[in-house]
Amino acid sequence: MEIRKSAVAGTLESSDVQIMLSAGNNGIEFELVSDVAKQFGDAIKETITDVLNTYGVTDAAVSVVDKGALDMVIRARAIAVVQRALDIVDTPNWEVL
Repeated sequence: MEIRKSAVAGTLESSDVQIMLSAGNNGIEFELVSDVAKQFGDAIKETITDVLNTYGVTDAAVSVVDKGALDMVIRARAIAVVQRALDIVDTPNWEVL
């Protein structure tokens, strides 16, 4: 699916993650800011990429600011930002949940 508008989900509070998503044109490109990027950066990207793939998003610019979020929080924020960017908040894909 094609991203219709830029979107953001999450906060910059401790144990949370803020994900910003906008249209891209060269696959999925990540910008990751995290104190634990060396240990968990690949896992964070994998979780977000999994959600993007589930929604059929192939081109996106993803900016992530992680403040120690657990995987389930990252997944929830990724689902929220994708639904906002695709403008399908009113008709969520329940199979993803």
